[in-house]
Amino acid sequence: MQVLARPWGAMHYRIDGPADGPVVVFANSLGTDLRLWDGVVARLPGFRCVRFDLPGHGLSDLAAEVSIPGLAEDVAALIATVASAPVVLVGLSIGGMIAQELAVKRPAMLAGIVLSNTATKMGSADAWAARIAAVEAGGLASIADQVMERWFAPAFRARATLPLWRNMLLSTRADGYIAACRALAAADLTGQAAEIDLPAMVIAGEKDGASPPDLVAASAARIAGARLHNMAGVGHLPPAEDAAGMVAIIAPFLKDVLK
Repeated sequence: MQVLARPWGAMHYRIDGPADGPVVVFANSLGTDLRLWDGVVARLPGFRCVRFDLPGHGLSDLAAEVSIPGLAEDVAALIATVASAPVVLVGLSIGGMIAQELAVKRPAMLAGIVLSNTATKMGSADAWAARIAAVEAGGLASIADQVMERWFAPAFRARATLPLWRNMLLSTRADGYIAACRALAAADLTGQAAEIDLPAMVIAGEKDGASPPDLVAASAARIAGARLHNMAGVGHLPPAEDAAGMVAIIAPFLKDVLK
């Protein structure tokens, strides 16, 4: 376990891979921790893979206030700590919004971005308010079944491993989850997407109930030159459902931009 001191507390991160490998940084989705990427990292030999827990998720402390710009600054500080050259930032869901923000505000730190199951704006203010109210009233357990339906395709929900992902959600601090929901409710990157001037790959999941393929595609269209890939049969978390398929998509991109 490694810790980066931030103004809000301890930011937990992990590094896998050779010290001299090109660096890839992974940003998680709401309600997950860095274990989300286990299957992907295991299939990327030769790369130095860096993962971290969002505030109030996994082993990271909770920040007093969470925003997409603030989270992007946290990632910038992490990159400055672990890398001496531009990295590829792979972000899923809220992680993808962090990647977009950093691509606009700190492009020199990045060689490229991979945006998975994300958009320039995710959800409506009313929808996020309703989810926050539900968690405040009944905890994460009150929404866990609904989240599993948004996260995963039906075939994956029938697997014996589903309870482990449900437990990952339930192990998240409720106040950390709510803080991230508020950050998502306040975020709209639509106007700045056209400013992204980096190699970009965008991934959508055919069965994604949280960021449907049409939403992901519309966001990809706002980024000049972005490559769009639709993954068949998966939902919101391709690293969990089809890590091998995700690696098959992103590995050539990583090798291309991290020459």
